[in-house]
Amino acid sequence: MSDDPASLARHLIRSQPAATLSTIATDGGWPYGSLVLTATDMSGHPILLISTLAQHTKNLIADGRASLLLDGTAGLSERLTGARVTVLGRAVRCDDDVAVRARFLARHPSAAGYAGFGDFAFWRLEIERAHQVAGFGRINWIERDDLLPDFGDLSELSAAEADVVGHMNADHSDAVALYANVLCQRSGVGWRLTGVDPEGADLSRPGDHCRLGFDKPVSSAETARVELVRKVKQARARLSRG
Repeated sequence: MSDDPASLARHLIRSQPAATLSTIATDGGWPYGSLVLTATDMSGHPILLISTLAQHTKNLIADGRASLLLDGTAGLSERLTGARVTVLGRAVRCDDDVAVRARFLARHPSAAGYAGFGDFAFWRLEIERAHQVAGFGRINWIERDDLLPDFGDLSELSAAEADVVGHMNADHSDAVALYANVLCQRSGVGWRLTGVDPEGADLSRPGDHCRLGFDKPVSSAETARVELVRKVKQARARLSRG
């Protein structure tokens, strides 16, 4: 993973499965924080599935300005030395985006039980800027264009994502385990790929998530295959070195 602040921030946004959503309360304008599950669309904007009955959704309907705090400090003995990023933007409903729905439910399959309820809807946080703290003295404001670079046409990758993910989980579960256990240094069994985007792949098992970064950006099933094969080779080489 790069030390570039924007790359580090994108890694956090992509890798964290939950975040603190802050909205502007309809009653008095106070900041209102709540816990939400998150995913991202192919370009990197955070995605939420929230109920219209929830206070944070009522707040967003009145004023779409919001922020998400994505915290990567869990497990550290000194949490203030770890990385976190606050993403600022405007939340917009995206109910009709089939790809958004598929990506969110692949990461959070239990949400399928209520995603079809009439009072639930998908929302995208359209990023405007972000504030990153990557440890003491490593603090940066990051503007949208730096945070979300143009990776070109991603329609082919988006169309192929489900097939790539399904193929890896069905036919190459050993490779997926290597990604998680060796390259991401996460223990446990039952790891599955949940998504592929230009810069990497998301993996999860019950109660845990991790992020596999690619060495080169991808834009199609074939270029994703090349990177996934490269990562398997890296994992096996690392194992052979002990």
